[in-house]
Amino acid sequence: MKLDAFDAALVRELQQDGRVSYQRLAESLGVSREAARARVHRLLESGTVRVVGIVRPWVVGIGAVAHVSLDVEGPGRPAAEVAAARPASSFVSCTAGARAVVAELRVADEAALEREFAVLRSAPGVRGIEVFRCTRLVRDAYSPATHPAAAPEPAADVPQAPAPSFPAAPAVERPPAVDEVDRTLLGLLQADGRASFAALAERVGLSQPATRARVLRLLQSGAVHVTGLVDSRAVGVREAVGVGLTVRGGAAAAAAAAARLPGINYVAAGYGRFDVVCGVDATDRPALLATLDSLRASAGVVRLESWYHLEIVKESYAYDLPV
Repeated sequence: MKLDAFDAALVRELQQDGRVSYQRLAESLGVSREAARARVHRLLESGTVRVVGIVRPWVVGIGAVAHVSLDVEGPGRPAAEVAAARPASSFVSCTAGARAVVAELRVADEAALEREFAVLRSAPGVRGIEVFRCTRLVRDAYSPATHPAAAPEPAADVPQAPAPSFPAAPAVERPPAVDEVDRTLLGLLQADGRASFAALAERVGLSQPATRARVLRLLQSGAVHVTGLVDSRAVGVREAVGVGLTVRGGAAAAAAAAARLPGINYVAAGYGRFDVVCGVDATDRPALLATLDSLRASAGVVRLESWYHLEIVKESYAYDLPV
């Protein structure tokens, strides 16, 4: 289902606040409450949009993020399936590039990363792995925004995911305490970001006012951000490519410049196989080429390597929480 202008405006509202009321949507878009409700239901039931809670990494103790490229002899799919079966993997793709499979791992610490690397090295056909260790996620469409100014300029009629910028490791400041009831609520919001307070209260065994207070505290503390995730096909995305950059000097400036380019949905700075890793979405080959050329021309970039995502085997940024 392709989005029209009204759908696009509605989705932008849901991306900012996935739990926005139908009345607020109606007032923002200049339509009746019933019309806003009907459109939201149509988008959700068609699978064009999913409203989910994106839990911040510190809530589940995520302190290490790595992008891993698998050098495979023979078919890549068996190795990809091993990677996809790991709870630590948030993204796995079979690619047309120098390496047959790429994966992103999100775990607690370096020791956990090494355990995941050992599993991937023993996957069918794997001759070796190459690692990019992420030290900062500059832009990630599946995480809450903290610095919207870092976002690229959106197209006028295309919804854009938030443009977050936060350290991969937990923040220095002590986060608000999260107990088991909170974790259960977070798990429920991951599955359905628009679940009513009444439905949530029934699942956790609290009164509706107490549940509402808990959810609002989780939202306001930044523990979770409820947002609308759009099927890329609905906004005309036909080309999906990963990019690794080698830069001269510090990686932070190159990563920030990449995050401002149109079509960039993911940017991470770090060290290892690359200095910066990006994700690119494009409506067609000319648009993809334009983005890649812009990356090549960015100040400090000395080498660009790309891989085409032939099949995304896994893409999930929900963490293992009780529901």
